[in-house]
Order: sequence, then C-alpha cells, then structure tokens
Amino acid sequence: MSHSFLLAASAGQAEPGQLLPGSVGELNPDLLTASYDYSLPPERIAQAPVEPRDQARMLVVYPDRHEHRRFCDLPDYLQAGDLLVLNDTKVIPARLWGAKVLPGKDASGARVEVLLLEPIPANTSKQEQIWRVLVRPGKRVKVGDQIRFWDRQGSPAELGATVLAVDAETGGRVVQLTWEGADTFEQILGRGGRIPLPPYLKAAHALDPTSAGVRPEDYQTVWARHPGSVAAPTAGLHFTPQLLERLAQKGIQTAYITLNIGLGTFRPVEAERVTDHRLHSEWLKVPAETVATIRETQAQGRRVIAVGTTVVRALETAALCGTLQPWQGKSDLFIYPGYSWRVVQGLITNFHLPRSSLMMLVAALIGRERLLDLYQEAIREGYRFYSFGDGMLILP
Repeated sequence: MSHSFLLAASAGQAEPGQLLPGSVGELNPDLLTASYDYSLPPERIAQAPVEPRDQARMLVVYPDRHEHRRFCDLPDYLQAGDLLVLNDTKVIPARLWGAKVLPGKDASGARVEVLLLEPIPANTSKQEQIWRVLVRPGKRVKVGDQIRFWDRQGSPAELGATVLAVDAETGGRVVQLTWEGADTFEQILGRGGRIPLPPYLKAAHALDPTSAGVRPEDYQTVWARHPGSVAAPTAGLHFTPQLLERLAQKGIQTAYITLNIGLGTFRPVEAERVTDHRLHSEWLKVPAETVATIRETQAQGRRVIAVGTTVVRALETAALCGTLQPWQGKSDLFIYPGYSWRVVQGLITNFHLPRSSLMMLVAALIGRERLLDLYQEAIREGYRFYSFGDGMLILP
C-alpha cells in the first residue's frame, strides 16, 4: 500500500500477515510502549457527542499531506465503488450494581459493581448463564460469594450471581448468573443494567448519565444490531442516517462484520515492550457476503475502507491464512508497526488514548512519528479526543 511508514529497512521485511521479530524492540522505538505517550489537556476529552453526529471534525490524512474538514464531508473523499466496512455489534447494558448477600440475610453486604465481559458456553438452564466479568472492589469478592443486583431505581432485581472462580486471563471473576421468572436474560439485563460508558466520561460516574448530556443511544452506532459488546465501535458514532443515504447515492458501498468489543480493545498496554503485550481475545464474524463484496471491490480497483480498528482486526484476522475467507471465532490479533497488510487500504478512526493498542494499530498504517505529529496538531487545532471526539480519515 502507499503508506510505507513501518520499521526501518535495516530491520528487515515481514512476510505478508506477519510481524517483524520482537528482538528489534530494544532498539526500535516503534516497539516501545513509552513511544506512544502524549500529553492531552483534560478539556480536549469530549464529554458528549456533537449534534448532529456528522458535524464532528475530521482530519483527512493522505500519504503526503492532511486537511481539516467535517465528518459530513466524507462523501467528498470517497469514490463510487469504494467500500466502507462497518462493525454492526451493539453495546449491551453490561454495568450492574448490587451487594453481597450475607449468610442468613438479604443483600445487605458490601456494595459491588460488576462489568459483564463475555458469556462462557455451558450447559445451563434457561434461567442461568456463566459469564466472565470484572468486579469492583475486586479484593472483596471471593469465590463462593453471592451477589444480589439492583434495578435502576435501587430496588432488588430478579438477577443474582454466584462467584465460581477467579479468572486468571482478565483478573476478574467467573460468575453464574441466575434469575427468576420467564423473561429472557436480555430482558432482565435491559431493566437492571446500564450502558458501560468509558471512565474518562463524567456521565460514567453519574447516577443518571443523561444529566451529564449522554443518552444510552449516543453510545450506539445507527446500524447496531447484534448485542454483545461492552464498548462501542466509536469510529462509527459519527455517522447519521442522512450521511449514509448521501454515501449510497454517490455509489459508495457498505458491508458488515461483527466484533464484540471487550478487554482486547480497551485494556491498556502495560508491558514495556509492545511485543510483550497480549490482547484478550474477542469474538468476531466476517460473513461470506462481506468477503464476496470485498473481493469484488478489489477486483474493480476500488478501495476498502475500515470504519474503526475493530473492523481492521476482523478483516485482517480473516485473511491470516493467505487470502480473505469467511471467518467466525475468537481473535487476539495485535497489529503494530511492522505488520504487513492484506485487506485494509484506508481507515476511519478516532483519536485514541496514549499507550493504547489502538494507537499502535494506526501507527502500523501511517507511522508512529507521523501519528504523534498529527495528534499534536489536532490538540493545537482544538480537536475533541476519545470516544465522543472527532474523527480521522486515513486514505491510501
């Protein structure tokens, strides 16, 4: 691809779909986590989305230049036959509050907050499920503890949990969730759970997030349809139905993948060397119809643009065997400078947290130093950062 900002030539060239050996990490700053740090003034963190969504700013990045525009200008930068690939996952109300059940008493023990991460397949009844979760405060929640959850009004809900094990992979817990009555788990969760907003948002700490200017639907894409994520694919939050219609009228195609966002996307990189970090695996599906559309787009010489880093990881996972194939399962693909691309040619993305795997993925596309320079310019120009912030369009 025309972006060639990967590792220094002396480090060698990766085979397609592979990464350069981690042994260069001690010398190459691209493979040091500290190299992805930057200072962001707190006022640059977007606390709520702009209205309408497509009025967010958009930094348009070419291989040799960049421009400042609005997201509603996106059709001006795409051509008939280009393909936008979207993640149609839907954020679930995965944040629950409750209290430990004391022996012989009701739920009058220590207050507990639980974040559902992903279900674990198990042979259970219709009124129970096994889930991997994060808990707070973690030290107070031990194996064997029981939790009774509250609804949004603070009254006891139908949902309870028993802690089955400590989960070594996430540092959280494995719990058995049980409920009463004939309602489905989705219905129970809809009454008692809340959309899990990122902790850097003031709304995440409010009893009523709408009081801080954030509605539950603000943290969903307009095309969200498959529940399963605990964080939104935020690059897609800039789209409106009207913008999608304008894109379609110009002959710009859309296709979908599903990647259920969990720890693999939002957990920070803590290892000193990038090559020592391991992503938590996330479930994804690249359907046959999307593969067929991508192949047709490529055959016609048009561009494949991923809307969000989750789409990048899904498509590149589905192509790791050598060619793009329909794919379903869990992936821990970690993309950072040195990765050799197979499918993705362009990217729509947000401005990400320092030292994050998301920054490293974008750096694999345009180069770390250029990425940091663009971030600094965006800060000077007053761009809004993170989930509800402005966007970046990277073109080949």
